Amino acid sequence: MRIVSGVYKGRIIQAPQHFKLRPTTDKAKESLFNILHNEFDFEDIRVLDLFAGIGSISYECASRGCERVVSVEKHPKHAQFIKSQKERLEILSLQVVCQDVRLYLKRCTESFDVIFADPPYELPWIDSLPDLLFSSKAVSNETVIIIEHSAQTSFSNHPYFSHTRKYGKVHFSWFEKK
Repeated sequence: MRIVSGVYKGRIIQAPQHFKLRPTTDKAKESLFNILHNEFDFEDIRVLDLFAGIGSISYECASRGCERVVSVEKHPKHAQFIKSQKERLEILSLQVVCQDVRLYLKRCTESFDVIFADPPYELPWIDSLPDLLFSSKAVSNETVIIIEHSAQTSFSNHPYFSHTRKYGKVHFSWFEKK
């Protein structure tokens, strides 16, 4: 995995081969960040990266100068890997939380400008993820939520659903209270 843009552009993040991952493709990630670049000044936003995996989205946000990035990953080895890359790259704006997403959202007391969630496509409770997010303090009236999912999942009936962008097999559904 490589960092697409920003101060760490071109840096390679190589996860151990024994990690079970489905990282966001470079093409999808680049397209996602092109859209976000048109909506946000990265230096002024706080980002929450849920189901962070090895931290691909977190590194990209930090590389682009985000004020604060919180990376939530429940698997201890994955969270430790993100921490090791944070230290290697000397990323000060990144906080790594090793915790289940549901527990994190239940205890969260701060809101974010952008929330990115990349749950396992087969997550049994994926359909309830938007409601879980909107009922947490992580979401303000201005928060943009982006959930990565497969073609088998549709959030189009959710009241805060905005639109879906498709990049090959990767689908990003956008949600906003606005």
